[in-house]
Amino acid sequence: MDFKKLTNQYRDELLDNVLPFWLSHSQDLEYGGYFTCLDRKGNVFDTDKFIWLQGRQVWMFSMLYNKVEKRQEWLDCATQGGEFLKKYGHDGHYNWYFSLDRSGSPLVEPYNIFSYTFATMAFGQLSLATGNPEYAEIAKMTFEITLSKVDNPKGKWNKLHPGTRNLKNFALPMILCNLALEIEHLLDEEYLQQTMETCIHEVMDVFYRPELGGIIVENVNADGSLADCFEGRQITPGHAIEAMWFIMDLANA
Repeated sequence: MDFKKLTNQYRDELLDNVLPFWLSHSQDLEYGGYFTCLDRKGNVFDTDKFIWLQGRQVWMFSMLYNKVEKRQEWLDCATQGGEFLKKYGHDGHYNWYFSLDRSGSPLVEPYNIFSYTFATMAFGQLSLATGNPEYAEIAKMTFEITLSKVDNPKGKWNKLHPGTRNLKNFALPMILCNLALEIEHLLDEEYLQQTMETCIHEVMDVFYRPELGGIIVENVNADGSLADCFEGRQITPGHAIEAMWFIMDLANA
């Protein structure tokens, strides 16, 4: 297998096809932010704006600017999306909505913690790209709020009846492994180390189950024991792969 040829193939596809498509078709130059519901020709079929995807796109173009090439069009794309998120994406206290309409009015309340995690990643990378201390502060404050919600991610929007089946979900410690590294430049070393150790413990000691052949379960009981229910038997291979990828990054760090 010619890895150099594959490297060039993937790089060319990304830089010459994928990114120009999104630069041309996804940016909402009238209201700000991005359209994410596009057909193969770039036609917009829904203008709702989901905070997950707005944050991911800010992060992506910021990261490319920081790590691949200092292209002004990438920085401009990331910055306009970051400004839209800063103005409309939260309730004024950095509780990040789930979705907005095209103009930025909230559609769904901030019930989902992954709106917070992707906002943190977005402003962390954007602060590196721009040197703007306001973006850095947004990333730090959002990260602290995210950590405060770990034990009850959905807060008052939790639909489960209290005191019955209290489950812990794997997706959050998995993404926190990555999040700690994404804003490493904003955290003091002791705090970063403590956060990383907590994340690694959750992944490797709670959700990774060597007694079941080495699988990673998606949900466990609050005390870390296996849950004998549908959710407790759920396995998400993609999350397991991502978690190992993030933990290898932590090991390198």
